[in-house]
Amino acid sequence: MTFKHKQLSNGLTLIGEMHPAAQTVAMGFFVRTGSRDETPEVSGVSHFLEHMMFKGTDDLNWQQVNEAFDGIGAKFNAFTGEENTVYYAAVLSEFLPDVARLWSKLMRPSLRDDDFNIEKNVIQQEIAMYKDMPQFEVLDQARALHFGSHPCGNSVLGTEASIAAMTADQMRRYFSRRYAPNNLVAAACGNFEFDQLCDQVESLCSHWKPEESGRQLSSFDGTQSRKALRKENLARHHICMISPCVSMQDPRRFAASLLSMIIGDDSGSRYYWSLVDCAIAETASMQAETMDGVGAMYSYLCCEPDNAEKVTSIVANIFDQIAKDGVSENEVQTAKNKILSAMAIKSEQPMGRIFGLGFNWIYAKQYRTLADDIASVRAVTAEDINRLIAEYKPGHFTCLEMGPKV
Repeated sequence: MTFKHKQLSNGLTLIGEMHPAAQTVAMGFFVRTGSRDETPEVSGVSHFLEHMMFKGTDDLNWQQVNEAFDGIGAKFNAFTGEENTVYYAAVLSEFLPDVARLWSKLMRPSLRDDDFNIEKNVIQQEIAMYKDMPQFEVLDQARALHFGSHPCGNSVLGTEASIAAMTADQMRRYFSRRYAPNNLVAAACGNFEFDQLCDQVESLCSHWKPEESGRQLSSFDGTQSRKALRKENLARHHICMISPCVSMQDPRRFAASLLSMIIGDDSGSRYYWSLVDCAIAETASMQAETMDGVGAMYSYLCCEPDNAEKVTSIVANIFDQIAKDGVSENEVQTAKNKILSAMAIKSEQPMGRIFGLGFNWIYAKQYRTLADDIASVRAVTAEDINRLIAEYKPGHFTCLEMGPKV
């Protein structure tokens, strides 16, 4: 594998990892923007804008866009989070010029008023749909409770009110600022010629104008607040606990991932043996989310309403025990094997590699090979994780519960 990168005069960065033996190429644009970059007046605009990008350009309508992707057999999609919006596609290597041309066009959409008004209804329906999914709502509200006034607590979807009040002009201003070339990374992974891709993207995108598109960063330890919401129509009790964690720029993020695996993997973890295996809870998981300058550890639990108090008591005991005794070498090795296996399997295809490739550059302007990540995971010791536990105290958390008997 070979890595190359180039920055155009307008700030657009191109990165590529070449796999001569691959049969496909994954290519897309990483936009350093998400809900944390929004003001309350345009809450949800990043996700709304992701939808609008597929509505077409001045010379392509939405149907032609879909036909263009379909015609080259592309597996394509996009997603929006708190910090990034990503557009990606995987194709046979021979179709890379086609998909690069298509993505480059779509990065400058028309954002027509008619499309905006139609898609506004789609977004409002999506918000309503997620309100019927308590596992999503409890996580969304817990994040807002944990981060308080910190922008990482902003909802990705926004609210019904913010979407209803949003105008197309507001979206266009947001797009102009956040989709500036100096806030974008074009990434490709697989069997392709980097210089040819650069020449093509430069010919299509070099006229884009840079803008001020910075992001104010600050760490945050969380509010450690507690809140309970009664919803009589629910059949299950849902719990989300959030504690602080390291950022994406912190090399200890590998230790944090191992810790979350030890505590809350869906098999063989402390949560699993104490809650799921013995049928006290049907779901009990933990995930480390490392972000730009800040991080969080999320636990999500779902159980019978009558078991809620027992579940929270068991979780408290798990945190107390891990704070007192730390993790064992055997737990660390098991977690390493799981993470390394998943990492290697995911990286065997260009589509699996492109996200790590893009995010490492977005967050740290750094290229990391699979071997680099494997070495970083292998290097973590039980003592590293125990020091992380002592510093970040996962037992000191924000908690939001939602159920019929709260």
